[in-house]
Amino acid sequence: MITVVIATQLREDRLNYLTAMHASLTRQSVPWEAVVALDGADPVRLPTALSRDPRVRAVELPAVGAACARNLALNDVRTEFCNWADDDDEFTDKAMELRLNVLQTTGVGWCAGYSEDLHSDGATSLWESPAPPGRHEAGSVWTYWRSPADTIPIGPTTILARTDLLRAAPMGGLVQGEDYMTAVGITSLAPGIVLPVPVYRYRKHSGQMTRQASYPRLEAAARRHAWHYGRSLRTALRDASAPAGSG
Repeated sequence: MITVVIATQLREDRLNYLTAMHASLTRQSVPWEAVVALDGADPVRLPTALSRDPRVRAVELPAVGAACARNLALNDVRTEFCNWADDDDEFTDKAMELRLNVLQTTGVGWCAGYSEDLHSDGATSLWESPAPPGRHEAGSVWTYWRSPADTIPIGPTTILARTDLLRAAPMGGLVQGEDYMTAVGITSLAPGIVLPVPVYRYRKHSGQMTRQASYPRLEAAARRHAWHYGRSLRTALRDASAPAGSG
């Protein structure tokens, strides 16, 4: 019923994290598949736990970057619902069950939750989405992103959505901040619900992109790009739905 799309370069320092991500999937109580996009990586390096799991399918790609790898992996998704994930993070045990139940009982297009920062000592700290709990109509999530300098209003990897929505609003063509684009796009195209519970654990470690020296150089520009995209998309959809002659 659910596919999780994970892009990875199978770097040595992240293989144990990828195995932990897979282990978090095995603890889910609803059926799932995983499509692992190998971004220029040698498939023989795929951890044994994943290579022997029939629910995991690897897509071999040249080195194309995370955004492109994730988007191309969407071609291999064959389930009704889909979730992005990073190779160094984890899902909470009830993440899929809680959000799938909302999607099936309410008919909304997406369901998200809070995330937790996962520290090296195993401790977690809660990150609450600026978009408040409850139902959000299409386009309303963006309004909680007051300024591009602020944090994004919803965690992209906390969103479980209809696969057609991910295909309509995939990762943006950026080298970083591409996930801002998909979060804004998905929540602009359909109504959804935010649950006030953590569904995803964001691992804090020295190898993550946000810790790299080059990260700040493009971060402000990436946020501005995604923020303007959200504003323009919301305006275009509102104009398209307005009665003829109302302007």
